[in-house]
Amino acid sequence: MKPILFALTSVLGLAWAGGALAQEKTSDVVEVKVKGAPTTAQKMQQSAQAVTVVDMRRAQQQSADLGEVLARTQGVAVQRLGGLGANTDVSLNGCIQEQLRYFLDGVPLEYAGFPFGIANVPINFVRHLEIYRGVLPARFGADALCGGINAVTDERRDTRLRASYQVGSFGTQRITLDGRYRDRESGFIAGASVYFDYAKNNYPVDVTVADPRGRTQDVSVRRFHDRYHSVGGFAEVGVIDRPWARLLLLKAFASTYDKELQNNIVMTVPYGETRYGETLYGATVRYEQPLARNLELKATANVSRRTIDFVDDSGWVYDWYGRRTTRRFPAGEIENVPHDQTFWQNNVYGNAVLSWKVHPSHILHLAVTPQATFRTGEERERDKGLPIDPQSGDQRLVRIVTGAEYESHWFGDRVENIVLAKDYVMQVDGEVAATTVFRDFSKGYHTFGAGDALRVRFAPWLIAKASYEYATRLPSAFEVFGNGVLVRPNMELEPERSHNFNLGPRLELRRTPIGDITTDVNFFFREGENLIARLITDKYITYQNIYRARTIGIENAAYWELPGRWLRLDGSFTLQDKRNVSDDGPFRAFNGDRIPDLQWMFGSWGAELRFRNIVTNTDRIEPFYTGRYVHEFYRGWESQGNPAYKQSVPKQITHNVGISYILRGGPATVTTTFEVQNVADERVYDVFGLQRPGRSFYLKMTGEI
Repeated sequence: MKPILFALTSVLGLAWAGGALAQEKTSDVVEVKVKGAPTTAQKMQQSAQAVTVVDMRRAQQQSADLGEVLARTQGVAVQRLGGLGANTDVSLNGCIQEQLRYFLDGVPLEYAGFPFGIANVPINFVRHLEIYRGVLPARFGADALCGGINAVTDERRDTRLRASYQVGSFGTQRITLDGRYRDRESGFIAGASVYFDYAKNNYPVDVTVADPRGRTQDVSVRRFHDRYHSVGGFAEVGVIDRPWARLLLLKAFASTYDKELQNNIVMTVPYGETRYGETLYGATVRYEQPLARNLELKATANVSRRTIDFVDDSGWVYDWYGRRTTRRFPAGEIENVPHDQTFWQNNVYGNAVLSWKVHPSHILHLAVTPQATFRTGEERERDKGLPIDPQSGDQRLVRIVTGAEYESHWFGDRVENIVLAKDYVMQVDGEVAATTVFRDFSKGYHTFGAGDALRVRFAPWLIAKASYEYATRLPSAFEVFGNGVLVRPNMELEPERSHNFNLGPRLELRRTPIGDITTDVNFFFREGENLIARLITDKYITYQNIYRARTIGIENAAYWELPGRWLRLDGSFTLQDKRNVSDDGPFRAFNGDRIPDLQWMFGSWGAELRFRNIVTNTDRIEPFYTGRYVHEFYRGWESQGNPAYKQSVPKQITHNVGISYILRGGPATVTTTFEVQNVADERVYDVFGLQRPGRSFYLKMTGEI
């Protein structure tokens, strides 16, 4: 803690000193804008790829985390099972959880040091997000049903130091420290990043309790067993811009988190001692080098070990006030069976991409991505009279994804086309407990996919994109083996497939008399079969093939910044209709129903003001506001039961307001932000029954030098 606070204090002092010096020496500051080459993110946004690029630099100054930023993005819905650290489901165009793939700098997130999901990745480590809708580029070497999200860190190799500290309601504290060093003469680079997150999550919730006479009443209580803490970091060392390596980088990482579980999935039964957590450590090696004049290699190798813990062995019954009421026999709060489980998971991952520039306007990319997961476990609370431990069976999952992309540019880059093909191989082997013995389980998969992405530039300010992919998504280790906590295994899962279409224009007007205007519209269509659906009971989650579903939707994002950049307005809206179209199987009775427990209409909007030269010639104040709307949706099948008594998540509108003070002095920048989330203190639910935090206050300071 002390080194981090010292770094923040040092940066703040430098900024104030630089600001004062600038005020003494400069009576007038003229802002000069030089139009240079487009950034990598801008190039991607203008390419044929069906991708949305979200810049994180503004969000890093504010208290919103990565989950909140995703929830404000068109086509993306975020459903959290509570406060900071809670399990989070991210959906894109109706595809949810493992139907999407998540990466950190191109490496699967669960192998890169962040096992707790993309919503909880420290936002100050991420420079921008790449959200792929439909076609996922072959270079990722991943099986995805309809896209993925790649969190890209700041890969500038310059010497720098950044730190942030955030404190807020419900015992929240978040700290990041990130430093880099580069010796330009030798090409040597080194860096390290650390983070710490903590939250009591003791926010008020509305529940039903019984008095001593058994009469029920609605009361507001504070959550008492929902603490979350996480700590981790990585260190890297390597060389850059050498004759034998454009980049050679070794990164070692480690992270751990621990989360208390307050209640069952519908928040009707309180728990007082159940908890779970994970520890992950490993290393990644990256190598990039031109092999010939028009031939380039990028390779990544990764090994990691993941440990998953789950403890539910309480011998007491708790009430919503956190009091022990009666003895529990047998122990165990979730199902009256005690658990003290640990799962060990070893992962090996590789990715190699060979790029050949056949012609200045034609590039061929070839990628191969093998990965393997080996898993076993232990149940320390099992009945000692049983001859085997059901969790101790060995389980293995091996996947190899091979892909090819041909990228071509025509008519002076007015037209860009990317055609791709993918091949998927997967093998699942394991030991399944059968009462007193293990039986061997083995299943193999082999399938393919193909797609095409087209971009046409009608004018410098108007482009249109169209894409199609026949996509395959293989079951993940999470779905097949479970997570040892709330997700039960299902080793009979089949791959899911989908026909994905995207079509839409993008308008970008820059430096007009009324400012900069951008609007992005996307129509999408998904026809999926054998889809893997998440089915929720009051205690557990399982995954099953739902056979067939069809999604039709539209998403839109708009942005307007006035001349002088003193006012910025933005908004997004998504409407998606995802329905079961199964003619046979266990879900045929619900043919035509909307897929349950999924947000289908939602939007967000925001505004930001900017006032310059408040105290010095190098500072500014930025008040901001964001709002979000989610329409009502059912927890179960809409045709099942009486609508008057169906479980549903009500429609909701939330508002956040804040103000940032940014001070620049020489090379240093310090930002202080105060923010109020859920200003109206609305009762907010992302999932039926699980109330999210109400009104909350946060203060965040970031510094960079």
